[in-house]
Amino acid sequence: MTTRVIIVRHGQSNYNAQKLIQGRNDESVLTEKGRQDAKKAGETLNSLPIDAIYCSPLQRAKTTAEIIQNCFQEPPTLSPTEQLREVDLPLWEKLHKDEVVKKFPEDYKCWKQRPHEFKMVLSTPEGKKEHFPVLSLYEQAKEFWQKLITQHQNKTILIVAHNGINRCLIMSAIGVPPSHYHRIQQSNCCINILNFTGNWGDIVQLESLNQTSHLGIPIPPPRSQENSLRLLFVRHGETQWNRESRFQGIRDIPLNENGKNQAQKAADFLKEINIDFGVSSPLSRPKETAEIILQYHSNINLDLREPLTEICHGLWEGKLEAEIEADFPGMLEQWKKAPETVQMPEGETLQEVWDRAVACWQNIVKDYTEDPNPKIGIVVAHDAINKAILCQLLGLQPANFWNIKQGNGCVSVIDYPQGLDGDPVLQAINITTHLGSVLDKTAAGAL
Repeated sequence: MTTRVIIVRHGQSNYNAQKLIQGRNDESVLTEKGRQDAKKAGETLNSLPIDAIYCSPLQRAKTTAEIIQNCFQEPPTLSPTEQLREVDLPLWEKLHKDEVVKKFPEDYKCWKQRPHEFKMVLSTPEGKKEHFPVLSLYEQAKEFWQKLITQHQNKTILIVAHNGINRCLIMSAIGVPPSHYHRIQQSNCCINILNFTGNWGDIVQLESLNQTSHLGIPIPPPRSQENSLRLLFVRHGETQWNRESRFQGIRDIPLNENGKNQAQKAADFLKEINIDFGVSSPLSRPKETAEIILQYHSNINLDLREPLTEICHGLWEGKLEAEIEADFPGMLEQWKKAPETVQMPEGETLQEVWDRAVACWQNIVKDYTEDPNPKIGIVVAHDAINKAILCQLLGLQPANFWNIKQGNGCVSVIDYPQGLDGDPVLQAINITTHLGSVLDKTAAGAL
């Protein structure tokens, strides 16, 4: 029983094209490309049972929402709402980014490096007032969720808004702190999907972030051509145990035929990308997935890293959920509600997995940023490993483990614009469109 929320950023505006800062300024309008992309988003979503559409009242978002709405045979109701307005940057609106950097160098540095501390001092009739744009936007997003989710239990709704508010909607839903505002990306007319499992405060799953393949862009481009490192982070294809919802852990279960097919589709999806290196867990299911992807990329020796091995489930391995419940009453429910508190019987804790996975990831980043030339590589691992790493990059904790989804054969994209010493940018998470749908329809099996 979930409430599915699909979030779309507005199409390209004339201010986007000119690299002008928009904020809450409402002079910005969609370009022809923006209109065409909005229609592509609508054509992608019009087969889904959407019950309502909410949008920002600013015209670039409202027009995008109207174009999408008109793609439906029975158009859902469209409701503009003030709580979906873009981040408020009154002192920078209508300025070119380069002009902001030149006129406000220290403020811009704070905006990029410490967005949760960034403030503007505004003149009001009552005197000077401190305004914290990101913190204010984050609270605005939380207020929107608390009102919205109770009204649409077990429905599917669509939100059409802006770069900043979309980030804060996603971040506040899954627990990402405001300090990580710049770590996630929102491309024009991208698609994001969140699954709310209950009311506000219950677990929210990020099913996908920043899908762009419906626009003819398989994966989002880097923010800068000088990007130091791009990692294409893949979960292995399906195994028979995934299909059966059987816990596999460190058992070396191979890909089934569907898993091989998923790996081939991932290979075709990434075929045109110039991949420089490949890293994998040594278990056969990720290793074979990586080898299938790398068939189009010659002279790459697969780098196998032991710490990327899946979580050890100990005595749970090989068992179905009913068998685990019979042998270890209550523990499976604890794993689903508070995974950070569970000691796998004769296996690992989530913290142990977290520590080795994150350390390995940092070593991969270090090893492949030593060369000054920009690099693109694949890293292929497992459900728990991928979730732990993605959570860490988003500033989440082991308690947030279930907030991130990783489907078999999915692709996530992580950039390091400044290399190891700079913050990563999560360009996309859990792309599965190459497997046939904007929704993740991969097996909902055990880890």
